[in-house]
Amino acid sequence: MTTTDQTSDHASGQAPGHPAPAALGGGPAFPDGLPLTRVRVPHREEVLARIAAVLDSGQLTNGRTVAELEERAAALLGVEHVVAVSNCTAGLMLVLQAAGVDGGRPVVMPGFTFSATAHAAHWAAGTPVFAEARAQDITLDPDDAEARLKAADRPAALMATHVYGTPCQVERLQEVADAAGVPLVYDAAHGFGSARGGVPLGGFGLAEVFSMSPTKVAVAGEGGLVATRDAALAATLRTARDYGNPGDYDTLFPGLNARMSELHAAVGLASLAGLPERVAHRGALVAAFAAEVAGVPGLRLALPEPGDTSTFKDLTLIVDDAEAFGLDAAQLGRALKAEGVDSRRYFHPPVHRQRAYAHLGQAEALPLTDRLAGSVLTVPLWSHMEEAAVRGVAGAVLKVQAHAGALRAAGI
Repeated sequence: MTTTDQTSDHASGQAPGHPAPAALGGGPAFPDGLPLTRVRVPHREEVLARIAAVLDSGQLTNGRTVAELEERAAALLGVEHVVAVSNCTAGLMLVLQAAGVDGGRPVVMPGFTFSATAHAAHWAAGTPVFAEARAQDITLDPDDAEARLKAADRPAALMATHVYGTPCQVERLQEVADAAGVPLVYDAAHGFGSARGGVPLGGFGLAEVFSMSPTKVAVAGEGGLVATRDAALAATLRTARDYGNPGDYDTLFPGLNARMSELHAAVGLASLAGLPERVAHRGALVAAFAAEVAGVPGLRLALPEPGDTSTFKDLTLIVDDAEAFGLDAAQLGRALKAEGVDSRRYFHPPVHRQRAYAHLGQAEALPLTDRLAGSVLTVPLWSHMEEAAVRGVAGAVLKVQAHAGALRAAGI
C-alpha cells in the first residue's frame, strides 16, 4: 500500500483553478495551505553519521546497516525474523511466491485497499478475488472472505490489509484461512507501530509486510520490512530478494532485485527511534479532532476497536449520510480546499473498480465497499503536527458543514 506524499488539486477533488466558494465567507482557515502529509526524519545528525559510515565502507548493499535495521525492527515487533526489502509491494510479491501462489489461482483480498495489494497477487501469478469491507472500520470482512474462499476453485491465499493502520480481525481471519487451508498474508503497509489488543502487528498470519515509504510513520525514504515467525520463509525471502541467487549465481528460482540499500536502512534506523511516542501523539491528535466534530450529523471517523492501537497513518472521515451532513465526501474535499486544507480520497475508486482489474468482471460485486469508498475523505495528519492545526482542520469541517446549503447552491 505504498503511496506518495505529493499533493495536488486533483487528489483533493478540487478542479485546478476553481475559485474559493464565496458561501464560506471570510478568509481561508489556512491561507498558506495545509498539506496532507509532511515528513520529518528524527535525529538528523545520527542519519548523517550513519550515511557517512556507509559511504566510507564502500558497501551500499548487503551490509551491516540493513542487518541492524532488521534486528531492531524484529525486537520492536516481537517476532523472530524481519527481512528488509526494497518496498512493501516487492515484499508482498515475494511472500506470495514463496507461499505457492501460482497458476492464476484465486487470492481473496479486500476491494478496499491500495492497488499494490492486488498488483502483488497478479505479479505472483495469482488472480485477485475481491471481498467486502466491514462497515465499522473498513478492514476486510472475515465472513465475506470466508464465503469467497469457499466459492473459489483451489484458492491459493487470503490477504488482508490493516487499512490506515487499523488492525484487522486477526483472530477470525486466521480461523478462516485455516479452515480453507490457505496461508494468511497481511498487507501491513500502514501498520508499523499498530497493535491488536496490546500485541504489536508483525506476528500475525504467515507474514506481515510493512512499508517505510515517505507517507508512513516509520520511513526509510523507500523500503519495506517483511515480519514473520517462519524461519524457512525468512530464509527463502533473503534469497528471493537477491534474484533467487543463493550466492553462487546458480539461481534457485526467479527472484527479484528487491534489496534495501544501506543508505535507506540508515534513514530507517533513525526513524524507528521514538516510534511509540509518535504513534501515541498521532492518536492524541485524532482524539482531539474527534472531540471537535463529535455530534456532527452524518459524519464519523475510521477508528480502531477499543483496546487496539492504530498508527493513524491517515486521519480519514466517513461521510456516512451526505443528506444529514449536507455534502458528500467529494464536495467536502472541494470546500476544504477553499479553506487551504488538502485532502485525498483513500481509497476511491476501490481496486475492484479500477481499470487494471476490469477484466475480472468483479466491478459490481461489493456494494458495501462501494458505498464506503464513496464516503471517505482523508485530511492532514503528520507526526510532528501541533494540536492547534488539527483543531483548525476540525474547525474548517464544522464551518463547511454549517454552510452546506449555501455551498450546494453555489454548485460546489
